[in-house]
Amino acid sequence: MTHPKVSAADLSDAGLPGLDLSDAGLPGLDLSAVVAEQPDPLLFATVSGAHLYGFPSRDSDVDLRGVHLLPVAGLIGLREPEETRTRMWDRDGVEMDLVTHDLRKFVRLMLRRNGYVLEQLTSPLVAHTSAPHAELCSHVPDVVTSRHAHHYRGFAGTQWRLFERSGELKPLLYTYRALLTGIHLMRSGEIQAHLPTLAAQVPEAPARLPELIEAKAAAEHGPATVATEDVRGEVERLHEVLDAAQAASGLRDETDALGALHDLVVRVRLQHAQG
Repeated sequence: MTHPKVSAADLSDAGLPGLDLSDAGLPGLDLSAVVAEQPDPLLFATVSGAHLYGFPSRDSDVDLRGVHLLPVAGLIGLREPEETRTRMWDRDGVEMDLVTHDLRKFVRLMLRRNGYVLEQLTSPLVAHTSAPHAELCSHVPDVVTSRHAHHYRGFAGTQWRLFERSGELKPLLYTYRALLTGIHLMRSGEIQAHLPTLAAQVPEAPARLPELIEAKAAAEHGPATVATEDVRGEVERLHEVLDAAQAASGLRDETDALGALHDLVVRVRLQHAQG
């Protein structure tokens, strides 16, 4: 079964404004062939990583993330289902990294307070979409909880330790991005992963961010342009701001979307099986 395409207006209504890929430093990149090559239907494929976060370099790879739909036999037979597929390859001189989950697994990740999959789902850099994609997006407000702060706190901590070991600029920007995304989410309920936008929207964002983003454009794995001790206090302060934002957040503590998302998974699977 081929799901109907969803327009940019439809995506906007679902909280997912469509953007031209050239807006993210991907001019002329045709991803339709990548979608067509997949062994099972894709419900959506979006660009994640540095292009979504707003600080790609000239040699950044293209991180594609999405959801595929396994046939019923792939779930109830004796063989282990391919719930997650990963592929890395070079296409016309561009390194591509594609990861997709089967719909059931992806929805389970949504329900585990995983901010990363919500960023993939709501990425405005859409390579392929469908009606179920828009429907999944419509459930994001029901899935987001105050406990998503734990995801961003933990991810920022991992990236900060990587920055301390490597001295590279990339993990430092990932640290700032995770903390600011978490702060903004706790205050607004909105998934926003674009660091330049966050720098303008979050009052506590360090003033040095535009300079660091500009420096990252020159090299994917270049050294940081600031010393660790110069930014340690900023990062510690943002952790405090995230803690306070979580404590004051009006977001619910638990999601009540399991029933609706269960029905969505069953319905989409049955529609596909019936052809």
